[in-house]
Order: sequence, then structure tokens, then C-alpha cells
Amino acid sequence: MTVKADVVSPGMLTTVQDWPGRVGYWHVGVPPSGPMDDLSFRIGNRLLGNPEGTAGLECTRSGPVLRFPDGARVCVTGAPVPVSVDGSPAPQWQSISIAPGATLEVGAVTGPGMRCYVLFAGGLIEPEYLDSTATFTMATFGGHDGRALRAGDDLTLGIDPGPHELRQDRAARAAIDEQPSIGHRWELAVTEGPHGAPEFFTRADIDTLLRTDYTVHFNSDRTGVRLEGPKPQWARTDGGEAGLHPSNIHDTAYCVGALDFTGDTPILLGPDGPSLGGFVCPVTVVSGDRWKLGQMAPGDAVRFVPVRADRAPSPHTLDIGRRASFPLVISSGSDHDDGVLARFATRDGTDVTLRRAGDGGVLVEYGQMVLDLAMRARVHVLYEELRARGIDGITELTPGVRSLQVQFDSSAVSIGDITELLAGIDESLPATDELVVPSRTVALPLSWDDPSTHEAIQRYIHGVRADAPWCPWNIEFIRRINGLDDVEAVHDVVYQAEYLVLGLGDVYLGAPVATPLDPRHRLVTTKYNPARTWTPENAVGIGGAYMCIYGMEGPGGYQFVGRTTQVWNHRHPGDARAFEPGTPWLLRYFDRISFYPVSAAKLVELRADMAAGRGDVAITDGTFSMSEYLGFLEREADPIAAFRRQQATAFAAERQAWDNAGEFTRQLAS
Repeated sequence: MTVKADVVSPGMLTTVQDWPGRVGYWHVGVPPSGPMDDLSFRIGNRLLGNPEGTAGLECTRSGPVLRFPDGARVCVTGAPVPVSVDGSPAPQWQSISIAPGATLEVGAVTGPGMRCYVLFAGGLIEPEYLDSTATFTMATFGGHDGRALRAGDDLTLGIDPGPHELRQDRAARAAIDEQPSIGHRWELAVTEGPHGAPEFFTRADIDTLLRTDYTVHFNSDRTGVRLEGPKPQWARTDGGEAGLHPSNIHDTAYCVGALDFTGDTPILLGPDGPSLGGFVCPVTVVSGDRWKLGQMAPGDAVRFVPVRADRAPSPHTLDIGRRASFPLVISSGSDHDDGVLARFATRDGTDVTLRRAGDGGVLVEYGQMVLDLAMRARVHVLYEELRARGIDGITELTPGVRSLQVQFDSSAVSIGDITELLAGIDESLPATDELVVPSRTVALPLSWDDPSTHEAIQRYIHGVRADAPWCPWNIEFIRRINGLDDVEAVHDVVYQAEYLVLGLGDVYLGAPVATPLDPRHRLVTTKYNPARTWTPENAVGIGGAYMCIYGMEGPGGYQFVGRTTQVWNHRHPGDARAFEPGTPWLLRYFDRISFYPVSAAKLVELRADMAAGRGDVAITDGTFSMSEYLGFLEREADPIAAFRRQQATAFAAERQAWDNAGEFTRQLAS
């Protein structure tokens, strides 16, 4: 018999989640989602006799009112919150039997904490999207119609597994010492890396980071917890081709729990955070402590505690009761290696750096901190080799511009094993100068200087920062920092360029990070500092030497040039002609993107057609040959060098103007 729950009132933000969420799609910009406080979520399921990953509800700030026509068993966990059944108080952290026709009311979280969880015996039954029912509201997929619950929704419950005992001598409830410790001051266990001192931050910066209480900013959500604290001194003056600010790097994969410095602003990336981006991350919260991000409230204090990666507990194997009872001190000290696991050179002399990316990830970087497509070719060779081997324990492989992030299950394989594998496998890889890969030509419409980008800039000016050097017009800033004569020159370069796709998921959902094949078309800019809080879906921007098409609405930092059509098919499994069946992302690695001009009004029509499944994109098959490309660079070496000298002069002049204006020493407003 189907059991229902009627949503009388949804609460402030209540979504369906499961654990561990949507795993296996990090490389195309799909975050795992899932419960932000997975510890509370998993304990609740265990108390009901469900598997730990069974779908339930996450409630932010306040919970729902639910009516159960046929009765049910539920468990409410997470932050302290008033719970009642038909007006009578009911406990948290234990199984509650609800009679047929009764109503469960979960009230407001008044502190400490931010989120509570409602779990159901048998779980919630919702359709899966990319192998999970977890809700990703920003992309409108997963969960209950891809959104938060609304009054009038009907939820379907699974079959109750029957009464469950946590231990033989006690009823299905969690003792106090088994519940997560939720307060207003947090200590987060972190590992060093991937981007530490002395390359990116000064030693003093890292000392400050580990000895300072940071404050949780009100502008925090499931994408990340924004913090307020000291501004770094930085070990570099700028990010070179990656951008003018020293936080800028060539795009690389992030991991959940990374402390991401977007300019001078530190953000702890959450389960709905981006998979790829161009900012440094000095430390990463270990996987066993990430549940705390879900309970951090505005004004809470946060202190980072360094731990050794090989002693960090895995949430997959650690007993949940122990994880709750010992939430802070996992080990003392740190790895004392600045996040660098190994350095070596390949047979042809290419430098390789293996960096720690939390307790479950390794970042492989090739070459120097410059844009070199030969290094991206080397990344691709390693990526294909690891995919072909199908190594047990490796869960995600995410290419960046000059890097490959390898995520693994630390309960199945150790970080030492992964490091040894990566150091040894490079010796067996084929040469990259003869690499030939499939490379389609993809023609996309571009509404130049689209009105939606003007709206985003105005929101930024009025809501984030009014005195930014790139405001009020990003295109004029691009002209100035590249030493071009007028904005028409920017227009001409963008439409003449052919952009090679180096990564997908640059700010979500198959969004490409791409660079012009011809270096004379590589307009170099810096990224917003701090980042925007809103970017229109499919805006086209330039950051560092890269072009990005934003896969969906959300935060961002690239300088706008216009807007195009969708690069993600929300009508998955595939009724839009440009998308392969079962594959909602349009682009592939090494695709070549070119733009053709359309008016803003025409783009509205094209976007409507694409959203309705009627749209199409002109795609032509082809190949990319590394040897042919190296030949092109050699033939055009002199004019390319002349362009770069002009560009470097303008870049230096802009940097000096920023220095004179105090841009590098200013304290950003919170």
C-alpha cells in the first residue's frame, strides 16, 4: 500500500536529499548535493532502520508541517528545533510513531545550528536524476520537481522496514553522546593544500589562517559558507595569465570542503558548490568533519585545526556514534608539507607536482604556472589512462587546464597508494606531442553585450561593490587591460577566435573553460573580487586567458562579453537535437567553439527553442593534432610575441593603476 505525506506548510527551505548524493559527475560540473549535515541525516536513517543513504528532508531555518493520512514512523535530527504531533511535544533523535490522520509540525531553528532533518521509515520515493534523488535547486533537478517543497505537495513514502533497535538493550533513539555537538563556535579539522605557502600564500598568511577565529557571513548557503577574517598578504603580486589578483590560478578542480579564496574572500565550498574554478585553496576540511558546514550560522566563530591526512577518519567507515562524540580532535599536528605530496620530472623534463586535495583527493599539476596546451594534452593522456585502468577506489577524475584531480574513497585506497600510482604511471604514458583527439567544431550564437549582463553588473554595483575597476562596463575594462584601441577591437577578437574546450563544469553544468587556439586572440583579464552573487544563465565571460559559458544562474567572476544558448539540456534524457541521448551536457573536451552574432531579441527566441527541445546547434566533426598546432605556433611566433608584448605592457599599466589606487591593500566590505 502506498503511504503518503501531505505538505501543509513547507518551512523556509525544505528539500529532498539522499546520501552521498550525485556521485560521478564532478567532471561535468554536477555537484553531489545531498544533506549538508550528513551526520545528522545518516543517524536519523539508522534510528529508523533505513540504509544511511535513504532519501529524506533537509530543512533550513524552519521545518515543515506534514499530515500523514495513513500514519508513519519518522525521526527529526539536526539542530535543536521544537517538534510536535497534533500539538503534543515530541522528541528529536528518536523514532516517533504517528497515528493515521495525525500532523507532524517541525518549528523554527532559533540556534544553535542552521538545519534540521526529517527522516521517514522506508524513506521518500522520488524519481532519480543522474543516479540520485538529491535536490539541486540552482539547476532545478532532483528531489521533488527540482525545487523546495511547497504547500499542497504530496510525498510518497517507501515501505517501513519495521521497528529497529540501535542496540539490543535500548530503543531506537540516539543518546546525547551520540548526537552531533552543535554550538556557536566551530573547530574544523583541515589538511594542508592544495595551494599553500610559500608558492601562493606567505607563511604569515598560513599562521594567521590557523590562529584566527573567522566569522560566518550571512551570505552563506549550500554552495558555500562565506567567512569574514583577515586579508592575506599573498606570496605573489598577481596570477599572471590567470588574472590580475594573486588568488587567480589556471582553472583547476575543487573539492567539497575546500577553503576557496575568491579574491580576498574565503569561502568553504559546500555540497552544491562548483567543481572547477580559478581560485586558490590553502586548506581543505576533512570529509569526516564536513557535516559541520551544514550547521554553521551567521555570526558563528570558526577555527581551523590542522590534522594529518592519513589519520583523518573516513565517513564511509567510521562508526557514526564515535564521529558524533569526537567532533573536533581527530589528530594533532599536520603533514607539514605545504600540501605538496611529491615533485618529479617526466622523461622529457616536464615538472610534475602532486598536491593534496583534502583527505580524499590528489591534484596532479603539469609544467609551470602558464597556459600551455601541451600540458593540457599531457593531462588528457593521464586522464584516458586512468579511465582505461578502472582502478578500484577512484571515484572521480576531473581535468583542469594544466591539472587532473583524482578523488578516491579513502576507506578503499590510501592517499599514499594514490600518490605512488600517479608517480609511477607517468613513466609509462605515451608522448603527448603526437596527440590526436576528436575535436568537433561547435558554432554558437552570441548576443554581444547582452542586456542580461548589464543587469548583473548593476546588481553587483548596488549589492556587492560599487568601486570595482571593471565597472560599470566589463568590455571597456577588457579593452583597457589588453591595450586595444577601442571596444570594437574586443568585439572583433571574440568573434574571430576559435576556443578550445579544456574543461567542463567551470561554474556548473557542462560549462566550458576554453581558450583561443591562436594566442593573439587570448584576451587576458582578471576576475571579480569579490565574486558576483548572480550571473545570468549562459552568460559568456572572460577570466584570465579563458572564456566560460555559465551553465546556469549563480555566482561568478568572469568579465562579461555577452550571452548564448544553453550548454545543458534540462529536458534530459535527450529530446533536444544537439544533445546526445542520455547526455545532458552539450560539449566535450577539445571541442572548438566559435561564435556568430545575433541580436538580443533573436537570442531570446533561440533560447526558448532550445529549452522546448526544438533547438539545434551546428556541430562538425574533426580532430585536434598537437603536432600540427605546435607547427602553427612556430610559424606565427614573431607576430604572437609582438601581441604578447603589447598585452603585457597594458596589463602592467593596469596593475600599477590598481596599486596607486590602493586596490591591493583595501579591505573589502563584508
